[in-house]
Amino acid sequence: MALGVCLLFDGRSERALRDLWARLETVGVPTLSSHTHGRHHPHLSYVVLLDWDLDAVRTAVESLADRGPFELTFDAVAAFRRGRVALAPAVHADLVPRQQAVVDAVRATGALVHKHYEIGRWLPHSSLVTRARTDLLPAVAAAVYEVLPLTVTVTRAALIDSATGELWRLDTLP
Repeated sequence: MALGVCLLFDGRSERALRDLWARLETVGVPTLSSHTHGRHHPHLSYVVLLDWDLDAVRTAVESLADRGPFELTFDAVAAFRRGRVALAPAVHADLVPRQQAVVDAVRATGALVHKHYEIGRWLPHSSLVTRARTDLLPAVAAAVYEVLPLTVTVTRAALIDSATGELWRLDTLP
């Protein structure tokens, strides 16, 4: 299906996001916790690939400089086409260059980048709901606004296969 180069969060941040998924599920909104295989991780994707060589992508991303952990503050809800609802972070100056370096590195392997993750088109987000009906948006907003703003700490990166939930931790945090 797709391979993401994803930012992952520390334990406190991951629990906060999983708690938000659970809060939404209790009001009848399906989240990533119940979507497809049920092995989703709270994350923010630098890039999603539609065609790739796993070993080449891993080598390319791990060859980038380790830029270290950082914080993101989610303070908005984004509603995308086809029902995806996500948390949107304030974007600090370092986030976009990090994403661009990852896109350039994976593209150099011959990987096919999803159009929404191209340089200049990327909207950083952490998905909550993948198929929200319009009538559910008020319930989503009410649940999310009870916990925003939410500051999370990015502590690691991984490659994640969205079809299976399989995760390969990266040795660096680009």
